[in-house]
Amino acid sequence: MSERGYFSGKTVWITGGSSGIGEALAKELAALHARVIISSFDIPELMRVAREISETGGNAFPLPFDLSIPEEVEKTADAVLSDYGNIDFLFNNGGVSQRTTTLDTPVEIDRKIMEINYFSGIILTKKILPHMIRQGGGHIIATSSISGIFGFPLRSAYSASKHALHGFYESVWTEYADKNIRTTIVCPGRVRTNISLHALGKDGLPHGQMDQGQSGGIESDECARQILKAVMKNKRIVLIGGKELILARIKKYFPWLFYKLVRKVNPK
Repeated sequence: MSERGYFSGKTVWITGGSSGIGEALAKELAALHARVIISSFDIPELMRVAREISETGGNAFPLPFDLSIPEEVEKTADAVLSDYGNIDFLFNNGGVSQRTTTLDTPVEIDRKIMEINYFSGIILTKKILPHMIRQGGGHIIATSSISGIFGFPLRSAYSASKHALHGFYESVWTEYADKNIRTTIVCPGRVRTNISLHALGKDGLPHGQMDQGQSGGIESDECARQILKAVMKNKRIVLIGGKELILARIKKYFPWLFYKLVRKVNPK
């Protein structure tokens, strides 16, 4: 089956849909004739993405909310189910990164990053999953990171939040695969997005700088296309990026070498 045939007419909900990978996913899926719900706390950018999709003939429904506020997450999930019915594909893509050492990171920042990157997706999954089961199946896609495979300097809370996703979504699949519930964990390496600009510093304010490695990453639309191919193939986990992915493979097959190399990597 073609990508258009696979996604056409399906209802898709994407968090983090106002920029980067989420925006690229929304535009790709709308072009494939999916009904796309996009969410973000950045209302102007969210409306821009919806408008651009509409101008090209696609269907996008903007629904802003803040992933860091559990009550908002729950209320929005209830509204989506009430207004749009069942969700076929849930992309738990929204998140925030970090650019500060472990000791310089107040525990409040650790908690905030976990709330946004981990707990928000868990709430949405537990809200949407029963409806997916009742409708005969569904697919949940979680955006992790290469930092979800190994720890990385200046990313202790971010890496921890992404590691947690793996345990949760793998468990969901083991429990509900017989109900036709699929999960895919996406581990991007360096993708050219604004994630480093919005990464939190020790004061909780945005980092405000584009990392050199980030600026040299693959384009977000190419990342989105690879994600959708992995979803179609029902891959449990997919690594997307460039030469930086070699560290994940080295860790898997030559852990002793990985631990020698990782401390030499430029975290920016």
